[in-house]
Amino acid sequence: MLQFEFATASRIIFGAGSLADVGSLAANLGRRALVVTGGDSLRASALLDYLTHAGVSFATFAVLGEPTTETARAGAQKASRERCELVIGFGGGSVIDAAKAIAALLTNGGDPLDYLEVIGRGQPLTKASAPTIAIPTTAGTGAEVTRNAVLQSPEHRVKVSLRSPTMLPTVALVDPELTHSLPPALTASTGLDALTQVIEPYVSNLANPLTDAICIDGISRAARSLRRVFANGDDPAAREDMALVSLYGGLALANARLGAVHGFAGPFGGMFDAPHGAVCAALLPHVMQMNVRVLRARQPNSDALVRYEEIAQIVTGNPDATPFDAVVWVQELCRDLRAPRLGAYGLTEKDFPRLIDMAQKASSMKGNPIKLTPAELQEILEQAL
Repeated sequence: MLQFEFATASRIIFGAGSLADVGSLAANLGRRALVVTGGDSLRASALLDYLTHAGVSFATFAVLGEPTTETARAGAQKASRERCELVIGFGGGSVIDAAKAIAALLTNGGDPLDYLEVIGRGQPLTKASAPTIAIPTTAGTGAEVTRNAVLQSPEHRVKVSLRSPTMLPTVALVDPELTHSLPPALTASTGLDALTQVIEPYVSNLANPLTDAICIDGISRAARSLRRVFANGDDPAAREDMALVSLYGGLALANARLGAVHGFAGPFGGMFDAPHGAVCAALLPHVMQMNVRVLRARQPNSDALVRYEEIAQIVTGNPDATPFDAVVWVQELCRDLRAPRLGAYGLTEKDFPRLIDMAQKASSMKGNPIKLTPAELQEILEQAL
């Protein structure tokens, strides 16, 4: 019998120019905000002006690179010291993850290691996060509608999640115009992450009818717009498509599961300095190829094989396309978008055993449509190297 749950942000606002709504949205949630930004806080000047005009005071907190346990710790301390009542994340997935972690710690207290899975004590977050507005400026992670925050622990050389249903943002405000200034390389890596996050949940072992509908539309939009937006970053229709694909990916992964691509990508990001989306791009075609091959050999009647065939038909436009046609299409897309291979970030064969061991323990790996053996995981890394 069909059973599933679907949870997301309390409110999603999508559309070009929707940033102008942030002042009134924030005013309804509190009088003072901690605005979490990337390294270039000038990008948030329009946001800060909207807050000022709405009578919302603010303090700012910059996140440089991937958020770490110390980032979350320092941000929560500043929010408490500044007596902030709400948190606004304005930036890419790293910034929004940091904002969600800060909002959770602001109300729950304690240290990130009290709550982190794998390396921490894994205690539950018992109190609702501080009101949070998530405003993405990239189109990749969908972090504005997910219930976790990925934090890097340099001392453990891993990335792990602070995770709770209470961490879903109060408002996800998605304005595609904020992504027009992204350079081609960042457009490619974030866009390929977004594509991965509508493919993996569609074939995952916890897919459901709601995530299916989201993923199918997302795959179609990415297929028609990812190359276009890479070639012309000011194409408004293509930017809108990819902002929606990113949002879809966040909705899907939060309510279904991911797979082996993200099972590898999390641990890889803890071991090497590499953009998450670029890591996903390097792995995606090889994970797809391995999954299809192993499913045909061990589970030939699997529904996931039918789904890979449907993906192939969507991306190629060919009603007779096979699952391996989807693999070829993704390989060509990654080549056209100049996605680097994993060796570009320092991976060597001597790193394989540790990376495979960590990937097998990752929560995302549990969503893969079929369990892969260590030898099969190694073959994926060899092909992606």
